[in-house]
Amino acid sequence: MNRVDAEKRIQKLRELINDYRYHYHVLDESIMSEAAADSLKHELSLLEAEYPDLVTPDSPTQRVAGKPLDKFTKVKHDKRMISLADVFSEEEIKDWISRNEKLIPGGKIEEFFTDIKMDGLACSLKYHDGVLVQAVTRGDGLVGEDVTLNVKTIQNIPLSLRSISSSSGRVARAHRHGARALVLGLPASGFPPIEEIPSEAEVRGEIVIFKKDFETLNELQRKKGEPEYANPRNLAAGSIRQLDPKVAASRPLKFIAYDLVTPDSLTWKEAYEKLRAFGFQTSNEDRVFKYAEMRQMFRYIHDLDEYRKGLRFNTDGMVIKINDRAVYDRLGIVGKTPRGAVAFKFPAEESTTVVKDIVISIGRTGAATPVAIFDPVEVAGTTVRHASLHNADEIARLDIRIGDTVIIYKAGDIIPQVKEVLVSLRPENSEPFDYEKALTRQYPDLQFERTNGEVVYRVKGESSDYILKRAIQYFASKPALNIEGLGEKNVEALVSAGLLNSIADLYRLKALEVAKLERFGELSANNLIKAISDSKNAPLNKFITALGIRHVGAQTAAVLSRKFGTLEGLMDATEDELLEIPDIGVVVAESILAYFADEDNVKLLNEMKELGVWPSEEKNTELPLANKSYIVTGTLSSMGREEAEDKLRLLGATVTSSVTKNTTALIVGEKPGKSKMEKAAKLGIATINEKEFLELIN
Repeated sequence: MNRVDAEKRIQKLRELINDYRYHYHVLDESIMSEAAADSLKHELSLLEAEYPDLVTPDSPTQRVAGKPLDKFTKVKHDKRMISLADVFSEEEIKDWISRNEKLIPGGKIEEFFTDIKMDGLACSLKYHDGVLVQAVTRGDGLVGEDVTLNVKTIQNIPLSLRSISSSSGRVARAHRHGARALVLGLPASGFPPIEEIPSEAEVRGEIVIFKKDFETLNELQRKKGEPEYANPRNLAAGSIRQLDPKVAASRPLKFIAYDLVTPDSLTWKEAYEKLRAFGFQTSNEDRVFKYAEMRQMFRYIHDLDEYRKGLRFNTDGMVIKINDRAVYDRLGIVGKTPRGAVAFKFPAEESTTVVKDIVISIGRTGAATPVAIFDPVEVAGTTVRHASLHNADEIARLDIRIGDTVIIYKAGDIIPQVKEVLVSLRPENSEPFDYEKALTRQYPDLQFERTNGEVVYRVKGESSDYILKRAIQYFASKPALNIEGLGEKNVEALVSAGLLNSIADLYRLKALEVAKLERFGELSANNLIKAISDSKNAPLNKFITALGIRHVGAQTAAVLSRKFGTLEGLMDATEDELLEIPDIGVVVAESILAYFADEDNVKLLNEMKELGVWPSEEKNTELPLANKSYIVTGTLSSMGREEAEDKLRLLGATVTSSVTKNTTALIVGEKPGKSKMEKAAKLGIATINEKEFLELIN
């Protein structure tokens, strides 16, 4: 092949390879096999080796440079690379709009431009006569580092803006209207003309690694027995800042463009259209909203928060800009942020908070699970108040202590976990958490053991079956849900037959299954199922009692019911809110927090809710016997003592078993307790007979 023929062949090879690159790395489709593309690249490299004077900076062979750099060169940006001010609510967006309207002639914004906020490394690409000549990191916004050799290895970055307009004009035009136009084979006619290549252009964007590629890399790390990478953003940034370009070349980096600094465009939307026409990949999540469509804009932002997990790349928010770039530029910059744009941040995936306490929950199997109690903090859109610390070994590994500031996150976007302790923020008087001492303090009446080879402490001498039977019996007892037919013997039979493996299984029982057991017949089985069904929407105080939270009896349950009104309200209660309640001290508060922080308990409550089992709300009305305390002694003819106590609690009264100076009155039936009567007389406490009691509660 002579030189003239070689030059023609080289040009055609470059066009075809660039066309393949654009389809594969930008449009996510392939026009030929990877092997065929590699063969073309190999032929091109051989021809360029034979005719080195024909090598150009934008040739596909120039993507990977050979020698590592000694250091990065500092480069001053022609135009500052700015940061955006963060906003976290619709109100803050509206405030931003109002501030700008006061500065705009005519006082009205016509359109907003939105795009997803990429979580990557910001970078600026400079093109001279359509050819990539320099790539610079954001740095401090004024000065960045020259990373041209590394950036050239990123396959979806065009080394030449002509690569699309010269050989893939139809592709470029179709891409501006979505990849679907390519699939349908739409004709080029009717599309806007290809943009003219400017002599000088600067393109800005984010260097990222797609989530799927990141997972593949970590899978390889695991197979090699090497540490996994922390997150895609850090890996992308670290790859670009390697002095050896071969490191960047080995990583699946992508460049997602978000700004065309030159030439000037009338709107941000037009800038994006030009970027796509020049062959750049964008997020394809950009939208334009009229001022009158602000509600739709808010809805779109919130919808995106829902489906962003399914996107190929990580994102932590939405950028909102005034679409008119002349207005945007005229508004100027305050500090490091432009007035004309903000970043709406989605709820944080991680956050910091302070450990207020470490409480220990005893689960249905007798396992003791430590739980960290936090100052409430928002993580991934929900308020987090506690997180499981799993076991004593995990506490020791983290060296987590009461008073520590910690980073928390949501594992699988569901379960809060402690990621790290910020030791530098630890209080000076901090002490290591003594797990066994905490067990003794919180459960002085129980003994625990840790079997060799296990990490979990368990209640000594009690099997999981025994604990389950006891929990179900208490759940069905008179002070709780009062489910007739669920006494000790019947519970024993149901558990032993494998029909009950949790409290929730009560509401899955079938009469036919129960009737087959030795202790039951068809009638008694039907009666039991009906009694269980009737308990589905029990009063809140009864339901709280039935849960069997340690130190929470009927009286405390009634107080909690009146205080919080709903079970959800109690589940969300903070330690401070609990300690504000009279007669609830640290031990009781810790027990309540531990119960609702235990993952098994939360799972049980969720199961029950799905089965239609949920307590009725406590009505928030002024109760006539609030702040009054009564004792029932002796036998009443009209009702049992427990029923009488329940009626008093429903009216807001406190019911106790011991006479004190705070007792309002002693309710006396037949054969009252002698010691109670004597103490009441001594303290001058009033007594009420049954007739007066009935008048009181009616």
